[in-house]
Amino acid sequence: MRFMAADVARAVAGELVGSNAHLSGVSFDSRTVLPGQLFVPIIDQRDGHEFIADALKRGAGAYLTSREPQGRTAIRVSETVAALLALGAWGRAKLDQNLGQRVIGVTGSVGKTSTKDLVASALNVAFKTHANERSFNNDFGLPTTILNAPDETQALVLEMGMRGFGEIAKLCGVAHPQIGIVTAVANAHTERVGSIDGVAQAKRELIEALPKTGIAILNRDDERVWAMRSATEAAVCSFGTSVDADVRMVNCAIDAQGRAIASVASPWGEVELKMQVAGRHMAQNALAALCVAGSLGIDLSLAAAAVSSAKISEFRMQMRKLQSGATVIDDSYNANPASMRAALETLASMGAKRRVAFCGLMAELSEPASEHRAIREYADELGVELVAVGTDLYGVESVSFDQAKEQLAKLDREEVALVKGSKVTGLVRLCEGL
Repeated sequence: MRFMAADVARAVAGELVGSNAHLSGVSFDSRTVLPGQLFVPIIDQRDGHEFIADALKRGAGAYLTSREPQGRTAIRVSETVAALLALGAWGRAKLDQNLGQRVIGVTGSVGKTSTKDLVASALNVAFKTHANERSFNNDFGLPTTILNAPDETQALVLEMGMRGFGEIAKLCGVAHPQIGIVTAVANAHTERVGSIDGVAQAKRELIEALPKTGIAILNRDDERVWAMRSATEAAVCSFGTSVDADVRMVNCAIDAQGRAIASVASPWGEVELKMQVAGRHMAQNALAALCVAGSLGIDLSLAAAAVSSAKISEFRMQMRKLQSGATVIDDSYNANPASMRAALETLASMGAKRRVAFCGLMAELSEPASEHRAIREYADELGVELVAVGTDLYGVESVSFDQAKEQLAKLDREEVALVKGSKVTGLVRLCEGL
C-alpha cells in the first residue's frame, strides 16, 4: 500500500518531524525493512527504537517514534503499537472500495494459520488476495498485514490470535471482517483465560463483531464453536463431518505419506480434496476454505483444486527428508494438546518400522502436568515412541536439545519422526543442518 508520511501523521494523530516522504508498506523488523517502508519500532523483549538507525540504513522511508526523533522523516507518537493499530484501521478503510464483502477473519485454538493459507488459496482463484505472512496475527502483525496489501487487493484473509480477553475484539476493530471463521476451541492459552470455556469466550469475539450482512463459518463438530451461532445475526455456514454440516466431509482416506483424500458434499456441489500436506485435520481445515469459496460464488471445483495443492506456512506439518533418508514431520512452530494429538495421529498413520515423536513443552496450559501426561498416554496407545525434549512433564526422562538432535540424525530411511512443541521451546531449529 502506498501513502505519504503526512498521511501517517494525520491517521495516527502524530507529529510529522522532517520532510514529507513517499512510503510503501510497513515493517516492525529492521532486518527485513524494504526501501520506502515505514519502520515501526515495537517495545517488547527489546526496544525497537534501538534499531531505527539500522532500518534507515536499509532504506526505510520514515519511522514512528515515541522517543526523540533520530533525524530524517519521523512521526512522533505517544505509543507505537497503538499508532500502528490506528494506521491499520486507516489502511483498511483505504482498501474498502476494492474489498467489498471479502475481508475474512480466521481464529481458533488449532489450525488457524493453515486455514488462513487454504482460504487465501481458494480466493486466489477469483480475486487478488492478500493474507498474513506466517502467523502475523497480533496487534502489530495484523495492521502490518493490512498496510502491506497491494492497493489493488480484492480480498483480505486475516488470522487473529489471542492470549486473553478483548484481543480479538481489538483486532476486529481494525479489520472489520465480514466473514469470520472459527476452526476449533481447545486447551490453548487456558492459563490466561482460566478454562476452555474462557477460550471459547475469547474466540467468540470474532463472531460477535460480524455485521448482519456477514457470514459466520463455524466448525459443526465442535460444540463450543457451533454454540457461537447465537452470538451473531450474520448468516451461518457450517463445516465438518457431522451429517448436519453445510460443507461435509463424506469420507476420508489417508495415503502412505499421511495425506488426506476426501469427498466433500456442499450446497454448491460435490468435490474431492487430494491434500498435498499431511494430516486428516488439514482436510478439515480445507472445508472451511470451501465454505468461504462457495459463499462468495467461486466455482467449488476450482477452489478444491487450489486448496488441495496449497502450500502451508513453514513448520506446519512440513515433510522433511533428512540426509539419512529418514522422514520428519516438522510441525514445530507451536503446540497445544489438540494439535499434538492430531499430529501424533498423522505420524501413527504412516508406514514405518519405527515412529518417534520429539515433543517439547506445551506452554500456557492451566493444568500442564495432566495435559502432558495425557499426550504421552495417547502416544503409547498409537504405538508412537515419545521423546520428551527439555521437559519432564510428559512423565518420561527428558533429553536436551542437543541430545534430541543427535537422536534425530541417527534415524534411518525406514523410520519416521515428528517434531513438535510450543514456540518458546525453539524446536524449529531441531532439523537445521540434518
